[in-house]
Amino acid sequence: MSLVDLIARADERGLAASGLACLDRCVPLLGGDDEVLRPLWSSLADGGADGDAWGERLAKARAELDCADPSADTVPGPAPGSGSGAETEAAVSDEDRAAALARRMLATAPGDPCASALRGWADACSAAALQIHRLLDVAADGDGPLVAAERRRQVAVLELLAGRGAGGLRPALEVSTEGRRVLRAVVSRRARGRS
Repeated sequence: MSLVDLIARADERGLAASGLACLDRCVPLLGGDDEVLRPLWSSLADGGADGDAWGERLAKARAELDCADPSADTVPGPAPGSGSGAETEAAVSDEDRAAALARRMLATAPGDPCASALRGWADACSAAALQIHRLLDVAADGDGPLVAAERRRQVAVLELLAGRGAGGLRPALEVSTEGRRVLRAVVSRRARGRS
């Protein structure tokens, strides 16, 4: 089943986990601790994304990562300049754009979620996470190894939640943790390449 179909068929918990997993894999771009979103995962395990726990934990994560105002999170455009002298500038621009996309994922998460709000958020997070990986992928084409791996992780998370319900949360978190490690290594390698 395609990623689009899996999002369309996911229940409330699956949608919340899907969006949260995309965001969790992108935490290295926000300078966040690996555990910053763990309370949101716990709220899903405790009873889904409904209730006060999700909203309170979401507000705390936004405060810790300084992502409270969605209107402030514009995605920068492509780097100015062209030619071989713009390579470093373009790399910085790609990282800035990727970080802005990650901030937007967190800033636009529904604080009082319902299935329709979560569906829109999960869909937007899926697209943003794929775009982030595309921006940071070393491959010249649009479906390089980072993008392909991110797509596989998104499908895996949705299939785990569809097949196991709440029991799929732990393995979904493990899938997300693996993806976060990969992205952290990519960000670190790009930073070393600029120094």
